[in-house]
Amino acid sequence: MAELPLAGITVVSLEQAVAAPFATRQLADLGARVIKVERDTGDFARGYDRKVSGMSSYFVWLNRGKESIVLDLKSTEGMGVLRELVSRADVLVQNLAPGAIERLGLGPDDALALNPKLIHVSVSGYGRGGAHEQKKAYDLLIQCETGLLSVTGTPGAPAKVGVSIADICAGMYAYSGILTSLLQRATTGRGDVLEVSMLEALGEWMSQPYFYAQYGGAPPISSGAQHASIAPYGPFTTADGTVFFGIQNEREWAAFCTDVLQQPELAQDGRFNSNTKRVENRADLHSVIGKAFGDLFTEKAVARLDEAGIANAQLRDMHGFSAHPQLASRNRWRDVESPVGPLRSLIPPVNSREAAFRMGAVPELGEHTQRIYSELGVRVP
Repeated sequence: MAELPLAGITVVSLEQAVAAPFATRQLADLGARVIKVERDTGDFARGYDRKVSGMSSYFVWLNRGKESIVLDLKSTEGMGVLRELVSRADVLVQNLAPGAIERLGLGPDDALALNPKLIHVSVSGYGRGGAHEQKKAYDLLIQCETGLLSVTGTPGAPAKVGVSIADICAGMYAYSGILTSLLQRATTGRGDVLEVSMLEALGEWMSQPYFYAQYGGAPPISSGAQHASIAPYGPFTTADGTVFFGIQNEREWAAFCTDVLQQPELAQDGRFNSNTKRVENRADLHSVIGKAFGDLFTEKAVARLDEAGIANAQLRDMHGFSAHPQLASRNRWRDVESPVGPLRSLIPPVNSREAAFRMGAVPELGEHTQRIYSELGVRVP
């Protein structure tokens, strides 16, 4: 039987919304015990929507496998329980408002004085210090601040990414940072202090357009579903729908002209015989492709692209994704228990021969309060 890699690791999380919960859910998937500290009204992501049989789609996604304890952190008793949990934990994760963890007496220095082996993790919008430290930071706002919206959509009509990408990337860096610190602690025996800001996390992901603009003299154009610096790349209309594909090199371009368009002479056309020229003459290029694809049905266009070795895709909605034959053939779906019954969920995307994962239940608010109090030898108020 494969082992759960983080079995025996305890994580205490004062978390809300997406970024920190995304990090800790992945720790829970790997076997860590994640104790989610909530106020009596719960993580406000519980109320984002009611689409999953009355539960929030956000909360279901982010909180499987965790234990929920309700604590009043304005009370002496609640803080006593939290301090006891932190004293026994391996990891403390928090994404409270700037300065809140210090006001609770569990800032990095105080928390490590209480528990020298603790890994103290803070996720915030802009990081400590600087003029933006106290600014509220929502996903869309960080997409704006990092310049992401300047390279999405079309000229004059920027479009945000349709998922919480700033939160997700901050959560991913928190998750990988925690794993790194656990490895480091195994050698040094000491805890660590980690800080991840949404601005800097998403900023890392924006490095390619930054380099392009900083050293190229002009920013990449907003090109919708096309690619700012590769052509052809993106959606093309067929006789009955739309096909997406991209050409990566001149070998593929020649194959595309010969086997897909069935116009081999285009490969050497002076307007199109390098990627740079194809980008410069994108309108002419799209006109040529549009005429050829307009006579092809989607199934035939995809078949030709596949035969030519050209990467392509069909545009799927969420129902199409749910029914994706590749996910079914690879057995990627499992049921997760929840207060509203079993919920079909994707298993973690990393496959390991040696390590297992678990798909724990989505907790009700305060579901584990009594049990955790009993473990600590404290009477439930």
